[in-house]
Amino acid sequence: MKRASIKWWRLLRDSPQWEGLGIARTLILSATVGAGAGLGAVLLVAMLQLTQWFFLGYMANYVPSVPVNEPTFFKNLPEFTGEIRRWALLFIPALGGLISGVIVHRFAPEAAGHGTDAAIEAYHFRGGKIRPIVPPIKAIATSLLIGSGGSAGCEGPITQIGSGFGSILATALKLRVAERRALMAAGMGAGVGALFHAPMAGALFAAEVLYRDLDLEYEVLIPSIIASVTGYSVFSKVFGFHALFETPQYGFSRPENLPLYLLLAVILAGGARFYTWLFYTVHEKFMALKISPAFKPAIGGLLTGIVGFMFLPALGSGYGVMQEALRYDWTMTREVAFPALGLMVGVFILKTLTTSFSVGSGGSGGIFGPALVVGGALGGATGIMFSLLLPSLEVPVGSFALVGMVAFFGCAAKTPISVILMVGEMTGNYRLLVPSMWVCMIAYMLSHRVSLYRAQLPNRFDAPIHRGEMISGVVRNIAVRELLGARCDSTFITAKEDTPLSLLVDALARGQQTVFPVVGDDGRMLGEVTSSDLEFVVTSDPMLRATLMVGDIALQKHAVVFEHDMLQTALRHMDNEGVYNIVVVSSDTIQRPIGILTHNDVVMALRTGNAGSSSSCRFV
Repeated sequence: MKRASIKWWRLLRDSPQWEGLGIARTLILSATVGAGAGLGAVLLVAMLQLTQWFFLGYMANYVPSVPVNEPTFFKNLPEFTGEIRRWALLFIPALGGLISGVIVHRFAPEAAGHGTDAAIEAYHFRGGKIRPIVPPIKAIATSLLIGSGGSAGCEGPITQIGSGFGSILATALKLRVAERRALMAAGMGAGVGALFHAPMAGALFAAEVLYRDLDLEYEVLIPSIIASVTGYSVFSKVFGFHALFETPQYGFSRPENLPLYLLLAVILAGGARFYTWLFYTVHEKFMALKISPAFKPAIGGLLTGIVGFMFLPALGSGYGVMQEALRYDWTMTREVAFPALGLMVGVFILKTLTTSFSVGSGGSGGIFGPALVVGGALGGATGIMFSLLLPSLEVPVGSFALVGMVAFFGCAAKTPISVILMVGEMTGNYRLLVPSMWVCMIAYMLSHRVSLYRAQLPNRFDAPIHRGEMISGVVRNIAVRELLGARCDSTFITAKEDTPLSLLVDALARGQQTVFPVVGDDGRMLGEVTSSDLEFVVTSDPMLRATLMVGDIALQKHAVVFEHDMLQTALRHMDNEGVYNIVVVSSDTIQRPIGILTHNDVVMALRTGNAGSSSSCRFV
């Protein structure tokens, strides 16, 4: 029975992706990742509300305003009324920053900062691998930071929770690297889709945020959509199926307002540049401080508390302020408009500052949420100014705030397509798609070189994981043996089980090879010793290092290619495994290793125009 189960699982795991069992595998695993991301979002909201009740409510008697449809997990917690203890707000963000900073520094340093960059980097450069400890530490640290008044968002932790779940599941099931990356991205999209009540936008966000240009990682779209729908369903089953913000039914019926929306796009592009510049300027200043990273978020929290003491809306998520701004309309009198304008300008400037202090200091939290609030404030302020200057146009101030929310983040994060859809999903109002498209694309073009996420690559052509795909068509008719038929500049090294590992370490240090095939007495390949295996040897005890043999470690199993295979096949294997070199074996029955093929070999062949002239291949 057990053998039959293993056989069925291997058949399910190894089936081609677009055939019967492969389709079932994609559906099952994507839905599982989505459910995990949805549950993670539920737990994150619960932890955030509990910490906010304790730090801001119990300690400072301060209850921030929230959107009408803000999810509520703990419905029976005691409520707080009376005068706010402002003096406590000077120090509470520092306390939250200190606790979260110590936890992150002790258990998962990569959980510092906003988190989305870490997920993007893992996708492009680490084969979709995320340490299992990162998602829970990120969730705890972010809950402490935001709950104590830090200006940050939940999308950073939810992207790491969702992507971490996908990565962990794929690793546990020993899936191919390409599938692990896809499930990791699907989890990221599912988390965003659930938390913001925007399943379609979340799925597209996962495919769009990986690149700075208007490019999509289309391989992740199907698993991301399946996961996002599942995650949204799980999250909404707990908190309700409704939009996050409640808005009047704005519409677009006055084309004469398009020039005003054009000016809004210009202003938002400039605001996005300011937001990004200030965030990374503060971040670099904090990184230059000669103190432990564990204490930097406490300093950022102290600075946040000082600003919050003077201007309360600069603390926390700020979504409640935006909920009110979305109700502004052209009938506002001057007595109301000027205080509202001052509030919007204050939120834009001071929340940008507190976000830079809270997250730029190394605090654990996202910058997606604050960017929505800051952009909405800038859009609202612009709408109020137009309403005061051009009363005859009946400028819809609330719609300017709403379009400002999504367009600001779309141009700052280089995700204009997904945020256009997010307008409708977050508000339940799809009638502002026309001005949203207009403003998002213009603002994107005006801020093309600026991005909140530094780990983004320009486009697919610059992605290492697609290098083989981009050139495979050119080398379609070149066989591996032709490339190995070139002259060599070094000796190809194989090892046996009784070979001292120190010899391979020396060869690695000389740059001769990074992968060493291990062969038996008959020359048949038994496995590989990789550079990561040898890193353990280098860092081990000197006495142990001198006595370890190849047979003392578990040999790595990786794909190989035959000498008669086409280069296109070899490149596909390398892309699927997430590696840059692959062992070539003979086509006879022994299948002995005869060389190593690398991406650089193929590039050299393309440059010279002759597959047989590469000088980087290695013979036995």
